[in-house]
Amino acid sequence: MDLMDLAAAAEVIEAPKPETLPRLSAALAGAIPHTGLAELITCPQSPFQVHGESPGAGGSAITIAEVAALRPLLPASGVWQGLAVMAGIEVPVVALSSARSEPGALLVLLRTEDTPVPEEQLALVQALWDLLTAHRAGVQTDVVPTGRLGTSRAAAAARAMAISELGETHEAALTSLLHTLRDRDLDDTDARTRAIDLTLTALSELRARAELDQVLVEERASDAFERLTESLRRILRPRGVRLDLGIPGAEEGADRILPGDVVNTASAAVRAAVHASMEDQGGSHGRQASRIHVGWKVDGAGLRATVRDDGPGALSRRSFDARRVSERLAPLGGRLEVDAVPDWGTTVTIEVPLIPPDTPRQDPLIELGARELEVLAQLALGRRNRDIAQQLHISESTVKFHLAKIFDKLGVSSRGEAAALAHQWGAA
Repeated sequence: MDLMDLAAAAEVIEAPKPETLPRLSAALAGAIPHTGLAELITCPQSPFQVHGESPGAGGSAITIAEVAALRPLLPASGVWQGLAVMAGIEVPVVALSSARSEPGALLVLLRTEDTPVPEEQLALVQALWDLLTAHRAGVQTDVVPTGRLGTSRAAAAARAMAISELGETHEAALTSLLHTLRDRDLDDTDARTRAIDLTLTALSELRARAELDQVLVEERASDAFERLTESLRRILRPRGVRLDLGIPGAEEGADRILPGDVVNTASAAVRAAVHASMEDQGGSHGRQASRIHVGWKVDGAGLRATVRDDGPGALSRRSFDARRVSERLAPLGGRLEVDAVPDWGTTVTIEVPLIPPDTPRQDPLIELGARELEVLAQLALGRRNRDIAQQLHISESTVKFHLAKIFDKLGVSSRGEAAALAHQWGAA
């Protein structure tokens, strides 16, 4: 199959997430025969995934660390082919990275033969990989909060896998050392030499895996800004709009390590602001922005991003409400400000605190049963026990019983306190 067949590319791009790798594998099979492939994206919202057969004996699986070890061999956006250890076995692979939208996005194909793949085929495979990662960047631009739970679970799964591998590496290193120390065929010098070699190797692998675990949940501010600006260039370049950057330096917290959810939420809000500037200010306003400035600053309180254009100054919060930006910022305690000056341009300010907001107090009424809620609602209306009994068609002693249970569950000692809680939490 020709990899440049747009229908085949569309099938991969439009696939539901669980089907993306299987369809990608099928699309690449003609150009590069392979038994399986693995994907690793160091964005906190994207987990490690494997599809196909593992080369390892006894069901051994490809690990995150094995795939991550290939990253230094690749250019920022390019292809590498050669022998690599996958599932503990050295096999021929082709590895691809992409700087189109997800710097560090890595795809590894486990080949069926070790003869070099022709350059023209590698170029076609790279093109399809770039299309897929560029599409993902477009999806990330849509600031939809309903996906937060799913992506958080995916990130947690990826991190759990990395932590599991850390434990397995610790166990393997200690087992090897113990075996060396118990080996009666080795003299002290040989045992010491082997133990040192094992320890150095284990330490190197543990550090690599620990760094990978950190990447899954955190990102350096300067790296996050660079990743953001690459995606913005792809948005603005085709429109002929100039992008000016307020690149963070040391004073702007460039070296600060930021939580992944803060970085991704702020980045998505910035991209939404750029899209709004380009798409929501044309028509009757007479002109569009020709230049957009994006700034990025981190201080002790949080991350502050600004988007300033030289357009007609016609943006309003409605544009951002339509893109559901505030809904995405709210869970992190973030906020958005829009300052539009007619004929001068618009400045959008996005602030996301580094410390998450306090957990909202749980609704105390959740502990009450259906009948207890009915009694509480009547009490909150100021009715006496006799009136409540008549209204609910129960005995007055039953009302007293329910009130005693209500007071106990709510931790209150008077009718007034119970009524106040009822009003506060919407039971009245």
